[in-house]
Amino acid sequence: MRDLKNNVPDSKHEMNDKNVSPGDWVVVITHTGDTFQGTLMPRYASMDKKHVVLKLKSGYNLGISSSKVKSVSKSGHDLGLATNLVDDAKPRLQIWKENVQPVHKIALIGTGGTIASKVDYRTGGVSAALSASEIYDAVPELRKHASIEADFMFNEYSENLEPHHWTLIANRIAEKVRSGGFRGIVVSHGTDTMHYTAAALSFALHNLPIPVVLVGSQRSSDRPSSDAALNLLGATIFSIESPYTGVFIAMHGSTSDDFISCHLGTRVRKNHTSRRDAFESIDRLPIATVKNAVLKIQSQFVKMEIPKRSYNDDAVISEGLENNFEVESKFDPRVTLIKYYPGLDPNLIAYEVKTGSRAIVLEGTGLGHVGRKFFPEIAKAIKSGVLIFMTSQCIWGRTNMKVYDTGRDLIELGVVPLEDMTPETAVVKAMWVMANSHDNAEAVRMMGKNIANEISLTSPISMRLLNYGED
Repeated sequence: MRDLKNNVPDSKHEMNDKNVSPGDWVVVITHTGDTFQGTLMPRYASMDKKHVVLKLKSGYNLGISSSKVKSVSKSGHDLGLATNLVDDAKPRLQIWKENVQPVHKIALIGTGGTIASKVDYRTGGVSAALSASEIYDAVPELRKHASIEADFMFNEYSENLEPHHWTLIANRIAEKVRSGGFRGIVVSHGTDTMHYTAAALSFALHNLPIPVVLVGSQRSSDRPSSDAALNLLGATIFSIESPYTGVFIAMHGSTSDDFISCHLGTRVRKNHTSRRDAFESIDRLPIATVKNAVLKIQSQFVKMEIPKRSYNDDAVISEGLENNFEVESKFDPRVTLIKYYPGLDPNLIAYEVKTGSRAIVLEGTGLGHVGRKFFPEIAKAIKSGVLIFMTSQCIWGRTNMKVYDTGRDLIELGVVPLEDMTPETAVVKAMWVMANSHDNAEAVRMMGKNIANEISLTSPISMRLLNYGED
């Protein structure tokens, strides 16, 4: 493989500066007299060596055939041509630093993901590259709203995160909360498992005195269609202006740059692989929206009660309780989530028992069902001390295992229905409960109790049809 420092196209054009290398701001002059300025990019590993590739001010890449290039030289300043997006942001960043004196201070904790990534031009893929400080520098408008204290934890795609990472993040947030002075905490995170982490933090952090907002992006920050900047702005505005505390996710509310939706950490799910509005609140509205830099609180959440102890039925509160803040950040990963489907082998239950699972969350059909051929293995598992809980694989709605014989018989076996808890939240809660309960009886009680708005008393009929962005 060629050294990237010398990864310039094979051609006979004159190099005005022999030290030009990928990442430099350069001026390219063609034989026809056209002039272009931008960032010299490395080749894709699978592409030929006969093109010069520049990243222009617009964020798009421009490929120029080597045979048409007359000269390539470094540029120390903008010639009024196309230049790099990051370079363009630098003078604006200085303006914010000089002219804006934000009142509020927030912590920005970096954990990785697409929002902390950029395109790897050797492969054409996206690679983790940006620290929390670099994210902040790339969105200088953040300084208009808050003073940012960037804190880099790690740079991992969210599919690589494990329960012990939730513990690390929760403990770092607790340090920030106890240090005082922060109006809110924003956590940059990959989108694939962001709703799992949001649920984990919701259970681990009790009586938060300030908002904790997870934010990510569906498209890397150096792409012209990136949602990173607007998501970060929305998360920051919500964290400093929200009257509520707790754990939330802030992401695009539509495919356009219309508004940001702020979701409860236990009531949100990623419902699309790539759309910018991939995240949706399940069976309730987002708690707030940010549109045109203005926070709008949804009326359904205006009436809130202040909890007098942990595990209150209404965990979203309107006043901080610094003296009651508690952290229970342990998680037991010996919990299994099983999605039932026709043809699934019942021996899977026996295998999970044999390999040490302490609890199994079933993602059943409809109101909470699995085939009768599973009943013997479920009975054996429960008799051996393994807890088995039931959720529904339907996105909206709740379990109701008393409607049909199948559900009633499962209850008789000892299967515990989890109301309208999403399967993702349920498996995270089970990991937390198994690590923080003394016995199975207490674990069952905790799983059935509404701790962080993961359970609703009633389910709406057509919540998914509501337009969250309307005024």
